[in-house]
Amino acid sequence: MKTSQKVIAIDGPSASGKGTVASRVAAALGWDYLDSGALYRLTALYARQNNTEWHNEPGVAALAAKLPATFEAERILLNGQDVSSDIRTEAIGMGASAIAALPAVRQALLQRQHDFLTEKGLVADGRDMGSVVFPDACLKIFLTASAETRAQRRAKQLGLPCQGIEYDRILSDIEARDETDRRRKTAPLLRLPDAELLDTSHLTIEESVKKVLDWYEKI
Repeated sequence: MKTSQKVIAIDGPSASGKGTVASRVAAALGWDYLDSGALYRLTALYARQNNTEWHNEPGVAALAAKLPATFEAERILLNGQDVSSDIRTEAIGMGASAIAALPAVRQALLQRQHDFLTEKGLVADGRDMGSVVFPDACLKIFLTASAETRAQRRAKQLGLPCQGIEYDRILSDIEARDETDRRRKTAPLLRLPDAELLDTSHLTIEESVKKVLDWYEKI
């Protein structure tokens, strides 16, 4: 029988709030936090900076293997430059989704993700944390929300109204990315049979964090 890893794996679709919940759960437990999505976004941005097309699997994989990324408190650095905002654009999000479908890129980033796990414990969020990266996590959660709720949250985050052309574009991008993530052959986005379902559509961040901590306490 395999020994469970000291990991809480939180998977879910784009803009579902899993990053905020995961980071707060990590802080509450005193564990480390891994934003795996940021690694893919960083790789997409790094590829663009190096004039490498996102569909160029060998080229992107080579860049991913030497990705000069650093996580500093709430800042994300690429080559020493703060790109925390740059990697959160919808365009880079779509790029991250595109390169995440490339097996060679996923393999290049897999070991880097494993390196984040120490004796302290780790809360990791992404799309395949429970299925591929940390299959023996002690707690797996599939965190989601309706596409409309996620679009509203992203619009507010960007300081945009939750209606009109800009909102419609955000909603369309989120729905397109959901479809890409679900249909990709490599590590598609799905709820695992052993994962708890957490729908945050009508929950506050505090309520969502409490739910995760309650599940952990019952392990």
